[in-house]
Amino acid sequence: MHTMKPQDTVDFHIRWAWTKMSKAYNAEAARVGGTMPMGFTLLSIDKEGTPSTSLGPKMGMEPTSMSRILNSLEDQGYIKRVPSKDDKRKMIVKLTPKGKKYRDLTREKVIHLNEQIHNVIPGKKLKVFFEVMTDINKLLDANNIFNGKKK
Repeated sequence: MHTMKPQDTVDFHIRWAWTKMSKAYNAEAARVGGTMPMGFTLLSIDKEGTPSTSLGPKMGMEPTSMSRILNSLEDQGYIKRVPSKDDKRKMIVKLTPKGKKYRDLTREKVIHLNEQIHNVIPGKKLKVFFEVMTDINKLLDANNIFNGKKK
């Protein structure tokens, strides 16, 4: 059996970086009474509104988690849900003025963090990083990681 140290695995480094990014985003969000998931949800809502059923898949979230966040955002006045003009059974999530303000603030924070990363890491390295992450996502999307032959 092959043993690996955690720091030798790809998922360790992704989780490690994401945990630090999440903490940084949550600390900023907490200053204005929000959370990182709230901010990212608001960023995922189009200007004209987004069907509630497409938000979870768009963000890679399970429906129950998405529903909790949407309920919280609605209770706090960041979004409103309105029936679709085309199909009254579908709900469209729209930003309220308060939600637009929070989304704009969130966008500024995301841009700031990314600018900081771009200032420190050369473009060539980031290009390779994006290519590698795209390849990893394609591999995971194939959904047969553990069904193939073991090496």
